[in-house]
Amino acid sequence: MEINILKERQRTGPPSTRRSPRIRLQVPVFVRGTDVSGAEFVELTKTLNISATGACITSAHIIRPDQTVYLTIPAPSPASSSLVPSETPPIAAKVLRQDSAGEMRLFGLEFLRPLD
Repeated sequence: MEINILKERQRTGPPSTRRSPRIRLQVPVFVRGTDVSGAEFVELTKTLNISATGACITSAHIIRPDQTVYLTIPAPSPASSSLVPSETPPIAAKVLRQDSAGEMRLFGLEFLRPLD
């Protein structure tokens, strides 16, 4: 019986330590921050996945861990619809980790305030 339990754990992996489930969702976002050389930047990029507490984004810039960046979701102009706000409020996030996938840099972010 104990061997079956161990095999089941190996198949399913360790329990998740995430506070909220991740959704694979590509959303265009503007990222504002300061790169490792100290230069401020604004970049249009995208999320690869997102949750209520964080996101994984791509960026051409090198961003330091523990740095705060600001994400803004592009919105249509107010003339296209009066129901859509002209800008979205920035979402502050802390950089937790960096990884590379070929030419692409991936950054794991934790939102300073979870999304509602």
